[in-house]
Amino acid sequence: MRLLLRLILMGVGLGVITGSLLKLAGPAFQRESLTLPPWLTLPGTTRATEAEAAKPTTTPKPTRRDPSLGLFQTKNELTALSDRWNQLAASEPDLTVSAFMLVLDDGRYAQLAPDTALPAASSIKTPILLVTLEEIDDDKLSWNEPLTLTKEVVGGGAGWMASKPLGSRFPTHEVATEMVRVSDNTATNLLIDRLGGKDALNARFIALGMSATVVNNWLPDLEGTNTTSARDLARSIALVDTGKALSIRSRDLFREVMGTSVTNTLLPRGLLRGLGGQQGEPDDSLMIKGYRVLNKTGDIGIAYADAGLIELPDGSRAVAAFLVKGPFNDPRSTELIRKLAAAMAPVLKPKPAVARKTPDAASINP
Repeated sequence: MRLLLRLILMGVGLGVITGSLLKLAGPAFQRESLTLPPWLTLPGTTRATEAEAAKPTTTPKPTRRDPSLGLFQTKNELTALSDRWNQLAASEPDLTVSAFMLVLDDGRYAQLAPDTALPAASSIKTPILLVTLEEIDDDKLSWNEPLTLTKEVVGGGAGWMASKPLGSRFPTHEVATEMVRVSDNTATNLLIDRLGGKDALNARFIALGMSATVVNNWLPDLEGTNTTSARDLARSIALVDTGKALSIRSRDLFREVMGTSVTNTLLPRGLLRGLGGQQGEPDDSLMIKGYRVLNKTGDIGIAYADAGLIELPDGSRAVAAFLVKGPFNDPRSTELIRKLAAAMAPVLKPKPAVARKTPDAASINP
């Protein structure tokens, strides 16, 4: 017992002596006028800094997604799918087709005349939504800014805003949502006007690398003078989802608005057909299979279009776009889009999941 007390007293005494010496010598150590042994360093000295720098650093793990895909780059062409699309288009020689698909996570793609400019119809509303959200990111527009209905922007056809009195005001978020949800033409014209008009909007499309996308007329553009291509439509969606064009908040808004579209009879139904199995309402049936399609269609009788983001059950994503021009109200045009979409299904199957062991209760609570 006495030995234990002596050891304790010796330890306390040595601690007091060492602390006193360090307190007195600290300034000299800081000036480095005294040399410390290699095993002893004080915070704030060069030796301490060097010792800290010498510590091994942990290299961050690379992300799963290739950042270069944010630039909308293609890597490996799925020639079997491209050939299949060519066969389907050749079976309807009087229809003009543009098609493009890109798997965003690995760069695989398929194409059929992807840069051919065709009437955009309401599919041009997707690039317009992109530019709208860019303006919000640049603090040039607010999501709740009211837009005023004028005679110039009133358009017929789809939507309900045209029925409201001139001078009515709608928040930008409602205008953008209705432009996609029910394809409101007046809502689209309100945004074209707010974004600076046709010429200013076309300049933005060119800056985004979408040279085939041009607004020449207010909507509805029944003559088909507003144009785009399958590659441009796919690009307008991919640049958002890869984080190239918009902030995270605006990307989320883009996806939310695209998810409101009520028309799912082209790309979603075609993909569902290609996947097989139970064929019910497209959105619900795809969801059951683990898929989700955020799309926007176009229809002016002489031309049809659909483009969207496709989310797969394994978390990977693809963009696809289709445009077909043909005789007025010819059902072969819409059916061809569904066939093109169905042909994608084999290459959009998810990768098999790896079974993982679930820890048993004994390992969790030893």
